[in-house]
Amino acid sequence: MKRVLLLMGVWLGIATLAVCQDPQFSQYYQSPLYLNPGFTGITNQQRATFIHRIQWPELPQAFSTFAASYDIWVDELRSGFGILATTDKMGSAGWRTTTVNLNYSYKVRLNEKLVFSPGLSFGYGINGLDRSKLSLGDGLEFNGVSLDPDLQRLGNTQYFDFSSGFVLYSKSLFFGAAFNHMNTPNLSILNGETRLPMKLVFHGGGRITLNGGIRTVARPSYLTPSFVYRIQGPSSQLDVGVNYHVDPVSIGVWYRGKPFENTVVGTIQQDALIFTMGIYLKSVTVGYSYDFTTSQLSTASGGAHEISLVYEFEAKPLRRGVKKRNRLIPCPSFNSKAGFWN
Repeated sequence: MKRVLLLMGVWLGIATLAVCQDPQFSQYYQSPLYLNPGFTGITNQQRATFIHRIQWPELPQAFSTFAASYDIWVDELRSGFGILATTDKMGSAGWRTTTVNLNYSYKVRLNEKLVFSPGLSFGYGINGLDRSKLSLGDGLEFNGVSLDPDLQRLGNTQYFDFSSGFVLYSKSLFFGAAFNHMNTPNLSILNGETRLPMKLVFHGGGRITLNGGIRTVARPSYLTPSFVYRIQGPSSQLDVGVNYHVDPVSIGVWYRGKPFENTVVGTIQQDALIFTMGIYLKSVTVGYSYDFTTSQLSTASGGAHEISLVYEFEAKPLRRGVKKRNRLIPCPSFNSKAGFWN
């Protein structure tokens, strides 16, 4: 029994190290509060987002991640307020991490063309596994129920989290950075210490009009190239690509990997090619993406599917009493809304 517990402890230690990396979304621009708290409130007024990702569906237990957020721009305070909830499930033991974050950002209009948006995020999280799904050696003798009291040591871990970030943007370009898990919370479920490494995120992009913009044509076409580079502990990842739009439809191709770095066998480190499509209506955006795995898992993993929904709306018109300098320059968007870019 001691050997079983030892092996289980080793397995849990490895699993804990494996999950001490944040899940990621291919359509990161459809979940902006998850990417950077500085994006909180960068809307016409209010926004709700939903995104779901299933990674490696051909494996016995796929990774499933869901995120939902709501944020609002309060013009009188020049501030954005938001809430973000995420849940991530992996493995046959039902390992799940759930977090809730409260976001805040403040907008500083540097000049007529440039806005600086720093943001903060305060979070609460819980993670752990389902003990009923564990199979121990003595369970074979007692109808699948383990009588070992040490099993009760396993449980859920609760923790607080703190992140910050900023976005610098004009009507056509943006650049930002986020600093997640600045307090490196402890995620161990074995009464030990397994710290979640701080994650650094650098991202940027813009909008390139191809046919004169929305002032001159009914259906503008444009490109929205962008990139995001993540560093967390010993791992790093680069996503880069472009979406092509003819409103209200878009298609895109993205690459995830590190072409500047080789593996131990001398090949280029690459993860996936990502194909995206979206429909951009007046208030609603629907997106879908598929990750075609290009690593050694390509024949067995089944890639990854991701679907997103974004709803933007105004609850009230902008008050006349709001000073002109407090009115926001819109951040480069992946769609064009009548009047929003004017």
